[in-house]
Amino acid sequence: MDSLKYKGRLKAYFYAPLYMTALFFVASLILSMYDLRIGSISAVIVAAYTIVVYILFRISQKQIEQELINFATRYSTVQKELLEHFQVPYALLDDNGKILWMNELFIRLTSKDKNYHKSVTSLFKEITRESLDAAKEDEFEYRIIYNECNFNAVLRRLHVERDANENDMIQMASADKAPLISLMLLDETELVNYKRWNAEQKLVTGLVYIDNYEDTVEAVEEVKRALLSAVIDRKVGKYFEKTGAIVRKLEKDKYNVFFQNRYLPVLEEDKFSLLEDIKATKVGNESEITVSIGIGTGADTYKELAEYARAAIGLALGRGGSQAVIKDGEDVSYYGLRGREVEKNTRVKARVKAQALRELMKGCGHILVMGHQISDPDALGTAVGVYVAARDLGKKCQIVLNTVTASLRTFIDDFTKSDLYAEDMFLESYQALDVWDKDTLLVVVDTNRPSNTECPELLERGGQVVVIDHHRTGKEQIVNPTLSYIEPYASSACEMIAEILQYFSDRIRLEPVEADCIYSGILIDTNNFMTKTGVRTFEAAAYLKRCGADVTRVRKMLREDMDAYKVRAEVVRRAEVYRGAFAISICRGRELESPTVVGAQASNELLNIIGIKASFVLTQFHNKIYVSARSIDEIDVQRIMERLGGGGHLNVAGAQIADESEEEVMRRIEETIDKMIEEGEIVL
Repeated sequence: MDSLKYKGRLKAYFYAPLYMTALFFVASLILSMYDLRIGSISAVIVAAYTIVVYILFRISQKQIEQELINFATRYSTVQKELLEHFQVPYALLDDNGKILWMNELFIRLTSKDKNYHKSVTSLFKEITRESLDAAKEDEFEYRIIYNECNFNAVLRRLHVERDANENDMIQMASADKAPLISLMLLDETELVNYKRWNAEQKLVTGLVYIDNYEDTVEAVEEVKRALLSAVIDRKVGKYFEKTGAIVRKLEKDKYNVFFQNRYLPVLEEDKFSLLEDIKATKVGNESEITVSIGIGTGADTYKELAEYARAAIGLALGRGGSQAVIKDGEDVSYYGLRGREVEKNTRVKARVKAQALRELMKGCGHILVMGHQISDPDALGTAVGVYVAARDLGKKCQIVLNTVTASLRTFIDDFTKSDLYAEDMFLESYQALDVWDKDTLLVVVDTNRPSNTECPELLERGGQVVVIDHHRTGKEQIVNPTLSYIEPYASSACEMIAEILQYFSDRIRLEPVEADCIYSGILIDTNNFMTKTGVRTFEAAAYLKRCGADVTRVRKMLREDMDAYKVRAEVVRRAEVYRGAFAISICRGRELESPTVVGAQASNELLNIIGIKASFVLTQFHNKIYVSARSIDEIDVQRIMERLGGGGHLNVAGAQIADESEEEVMRRIEETIDKMIEEGEIVL
């Protein structure tokens, strides 16, 4: 019984008589000071009282302790009985996760006996050593699946020693101080099933647009037009029939679709085969018919769901059409687009955008134009085109340009040395922020990604924003621009601004240096008219030629020095061929003024090698890795670059990656290619 120690109120209760003897003894001493005889008698009585109390305490101590132990045993038995029949699977684990004890429900669930003392990880793989270590500090919950049931596993450390010190009336001097961990499994199978059922029943809305309906119908005989329209209607209806959807035709080339969320994975699994099925439609039409699909899901209200669908179809059309886009909150998924963007022969849109731009410029007091970071001839040429339009209206226009690369220096010198242009024609970001006011019209050219612009802070200030770009839109894009003119089928932004200028004003006039600058942008982006050119590309070039562009003069301006040429040749020489079809190389031209331009040129050069379907050149510049990706027609390099955080076009794309080495980026490209081949996105 010596191992028992009294604590708290019980200790005070048992030792109170002994404490009283000390009080009585002090009282006797005080009495002796006044009357020695009375004090002596009192002391004798106190001594006798002390002896009697001590004897009684020693006699009854063993009996009291035995009663306490019996009560504790009965209390512990009740607790154990409650845990044993607890209607929740419950177990005790040691510090290493070894099972020490299980209640009946836990035994029935796991089909183990009470002698099973292995690690809990052998039963539940989701409970790892790390989770056990975390449970030593606090309570943690983990979702696990066992025997096709969903459980919420609650792990909690039992602070036995701490709780005993705070609450118990007695304790064992040799108490075990080894920590224990409790495991409780809360069955959430029914709750999970209800949540899944609720999610599957949610409404999904979609918009289906025929991209080139007008152009296709005009080329079909009149007697076959109704048949072509009926075939398209039937294919759209039949495709969504398997989802039990409601399909309603809004216009001759637009459909609205409603179906339950549980069918969305079915459409994703077959990669929205309607895209390819519509392409194969032939009813007297020579050109392919392409369709775009925008799906909205994951919204709390029907209004928000419709907005998601409209945003999704906008992304699909902004990326050139012929694909499906799913917008689930902030997450966006893309499917389709196995071929090129469809070029539109009509210039109606260009004329409408030109007139809209004119009205916006007339209503503002000042115009700022900016392109993407490390501007190229396409961005500069488009900005110069906007400058010309502003000059025609008598508006002050300035171009935001932070870095003058080697490919731009000749053009910049021509502008700055000429008396026709103001000294402040070109501004850096900090200067642009100083001159901006609420009456400023901001025009963003050759990019639609806010983070990639020369001065993202200008976009954050609000005001009217115009976007003119030829790149496909991605997840990141300029929000709610006043005017957006994005045409992925265009060869370059310079081609687009050349068309706009033709409809902007009848009296507009280009200086030779301006025509040269815009022409160079088309020349660079089309790789000397070898890549992504259409009828409208050559028409834009012809317009610039009429305005004074000189091909020979432009060629001289775009010449490079010997060092750059040697570096480009070295990039080609050191290129590695991956999977027999992908050329990957590193441009080590840090001494060059514009190594990224050389990397892009080398990427184009690699496509001239037989068997190469896509090329990737990595260039380290300004603490980032710039990836230039190129292909001819078989590989969609934009899809590859999007997985690396970049974007672009089917044949021309790129990415900017920070905080990684060239070797790490190269491995990421190879891993992305492997994954896309495995998923069927790339077919060799």
